Amino acid sequence: MATIEEKATPLVDDQIHRTNRASTASLIRPVDSLPQPSANPASSKGGGGVVVMTVRWWSDSSEDGIVEKGVPWWRRSGGGVDGGNRGGRVVVLAMTIGVDVKYLRLPVMLRAQTRHPLDPLTAAEISVAVATVRAAGATPEVRDSMRFIEVALLEPEKPVVALADAYFFPPFQPSLLPRTKGGPIIPTKLPPRQARLVVYNKKSNETSIWVVELSEVHAVTRGGHHRGRVISSNVVPNVQPPMDAVEYAECEAIVKEFPPFREAMKRRGIEDMDLVMVDPWCVGYHSEADAPNRRLAKPLIFCRTESDCPMENGYARPVEGIYVLVDMQNMVVVEFEDRKLVPLPPADPLRNYTPGETRGGVDRSDVKPLQIIQPEGPSFRVDGHFVQWQKWNFRIGFTPREGLVIYSVAYVDGNRGRRPVAHRLSFVEMVVPYGDPNDPHYRKNAFDAGEDGLGKNAHSLKKGCDCLGYIKYFDAHFTNFTGGVETTENCVCLHEEDHGILWKHQDWRTGLAEVRRSRRLTVSFICTVANYEYGFYWHFYQAS
Repeated sequence: MATIEEKATPLVDDQIHRTNRASTASLIRPVDSLPQPSANPASSKGGGGVVVMTVRWWSDSSEDGIVEKGVPWWRRSGGGVDGGNRGGRVVVLAMTIGVDVKYLRLPVMLRAQTRHPLDPLTAAEISVAVATVRAAGATPEVRDSMRFIEVALLEPEKPVVALADAYFFPPFQPSLLPRTKGGPIIPTKLPPRQARLVVYNKKSNETSIWVVELSEVHAVTRGGHHRGRVISSNVVPNVQPPMDAVEYAECEAIVKEFPPFREAMKRRGIEDMDLVMVDPWCVGYHSEADAPNRRLAKPLIFCRTESDCPMENGYARPVEGIYVLVDMQNMVVVEFEDRKLVPLPPADPLRNYTPGETRGGVDRSDVKPLQIIQPEGPSFRVDGHFVQWQKWNFRIGFTPREGLVIYSVAYVDGNRGRRPVAHRLSFVEMVVPYGDPNDPHYRKNAFDAGEDGLGKNAHSLKKGCDCLGYIKYFDAHFTNFTGGVETTENCVCLHEEDHGILWKHQDWRTGLAEVRRSRRLTVSFICTVANYEYGFYWHFYQAS
């Protein structure tokens, strides 16, 4: 007989009164949602078991009561919960299990699950993943050469998500699980979360993909022992991972210090290197010379007109006619040519991203203040990363590459119940093809998600938020090039917006009219990749 025994801490007090039902709504399950056992364990061959649990039940036709301890739920008697009337509701307060798992299948959770399988990685989880991979390096030289391009959640398969949403996390909907003969088999806990890491070895110029199981991440927050386990690691040949901001800065510095480059700038009347902007671009793959066995960049050059305005748009003055090829692995200029002297564009008086008076113009002065207030708070509800609003519910995620990800979108559709709409929503790529056949523009075909990362370039809305009203923010955590953890606070914005008229009708006979305002829920983030600002807005409407 396989025996499982563990006592769970009571979730609510045994003496809950009906007036407190609302506060325990998240613990309530319809009795119909509890799968019936395939056989009575007490009479099944091979031994039996007893489910010892304290529950509170009620139905529309009976008073509250405490179900007897030690009585299996399928053999209980009493209004609202027995086999003849399964229309009541049950709140499980505590349970101890000693069962023959061959015969008894019950939806029980023996260990608390603190993170939903689709929640973004926490700072602690990223630290554990990085430490686990670094510790797996064969030599100190290998470990020191590791550069961490991306650490993100390895999203589980749909059955794991369905299990979590059925019994461990809201929306607590067992019907999400596929029906099986004899009832669903419910494991006692969810599988460990996993992280996927893209690692670049600066010494060997190799790119590898690692998968790490996050076993005891919670211990990190207590300052104790932490542990992860390497599931797999594979070197991917003939590829280069995205360049990092650290590499961008190093590339700019070595180009500015390159004597032939300085001479080329002097020919154009530029001697102050602080005004020069060097943007490394991926070389693309236009010939075998661009093959990814080398980590190469072909920078584009720009120049600001003044050094005292940090908000000047330097991209308005490209420096053309200069060809530079940089070995990003060793950080050296390997090819340089001043091909053509192209005059710099004239200075634009409106070139600064600052108030109008500072750039030769004026701002509008006839716009009065607009205030959005919600004195009773928002209409949405948030539980961790789970959001509910106007019959919609979904989960919010975030990745370094895509930025905002929305999971498990569903709509509570009357008698049809919770209707799934989408498993996963995101912008997987932002391609910017310039389409100019002239040099150097012919090779400008940016993949802003894959090459730079929409999520890694996301704004902290603490520095200026475009949202109004009551706002719920979500932070995002990333790894930097050397494996440290960086946090972008207030990265995702969740808020409601007035959206004009939802519907209106006037009766021409009576002259009476009815009108309803429309409201929408907006989930958004904004990122900047070089001179491109991207705003991503997901809208949920009431007219669904």
